[in-house]
Amino acid sequence: MTTTTSAPAAPLTGGVRRIVLDGAGVPISALLAEPEPGPFGEPAAPRATVVALHGGGMSAGYFHGQAQPGLSLLSLGARLGFTVLSLDRPGYGESTARLPHGQTLAEQSDTLRAALADFATRHPTGAGFFVLAHSYGGKLALTAAAHDTGDAGAPLLGLDVSGCGQEYAVEPDDLPGARGHGHWTRNWGALRLYPPGTFTASGALVAPMPERERAEALRWPGMFPEVAARVRVPVRLTFAEYESWWLHDEAALDRLAGCFTAAPRVLVERLADAGHNISLGLTARTYHLRALAFLEECLATLRPEV
Repeated sequence: MTTTTSAPAAPLTGGVRRIVLDGAGVPISALLAEPEPGPFGEPAAPRATVVALHGGGMSAGYFHGQAQPGLSLLSLGARLGFTVLSLDRPGYGESTARLPHGQTLAEQSDTLRAALADFATRHPTGAGFFVLAHSYGGKLALTAAAHDTGDAGAPLLGLDVSGCGQEYAVEPDDLPGARGHGHWTRNWGALRLYPPGTFTASGALVAPMPERERAEALRWPGMFPEVAARVRVPVRLTFAEYESWWLHDEAALDRLAGCFTAAPRVLVERLADAGHNISLGLTARTYHLRALAFLEECLATLRPEV
């Protein structure tokens, strides 16, 4: 399979380009932004690689918001010296034809590790991979970290997850199903939380949620404690002020954090004036800067003491 080659599509802004990775025989499409070259055109070595994982019914472009300048995680991360790789999760993008029903979280974890290993053979990764994930992508990030075997081509530095918890705030019948992605107000919140033009611009980002992914969503609350207990890297979880898919009162967040018994550090935070789709909202830049600050903290722990 041809890997890390440009997929046919319209040009992207801000130095972002499309590539395709080999996920153990599954083509995984992605958006890639790398630090700007040096003064003589020499490639800039990234300080680390941010791996971004979108939620259910979205796509890699979720992290390259274009409704207003400054929303894009890819552009921001590259300006700060990081490579940012936003993947179409298995069952989305180029892999849709190969995986028409999607994959379970365990299967997605295997495909993700293979795709990252392929990326690492062709691109410098800096100090390692830092996974920044949203909603269902957060489930994948946690599952992949819980089953990390060290074969992804670079160390896992930490996880930053938004819009993903342990306990649903909705009844099972209200979860995304074959009829759709759930009520739009749960996915977005109030219109005032997003820049003008968001819903026109984000139309191209929406994708069908694969059947196997929808089916496994019901089992997540029971899976979470075992998954969280096996995560051995720093974790930061963010809940939007107007998050309505998940319970995020103080008691629920205490239960959530208490499940990460092996993680060296766990932060649970809230983001004011934000709805579920944080990275497309007016507070996207705030969230992305805080996530990258957490990456800086993870990198600081790698430095030898003087």
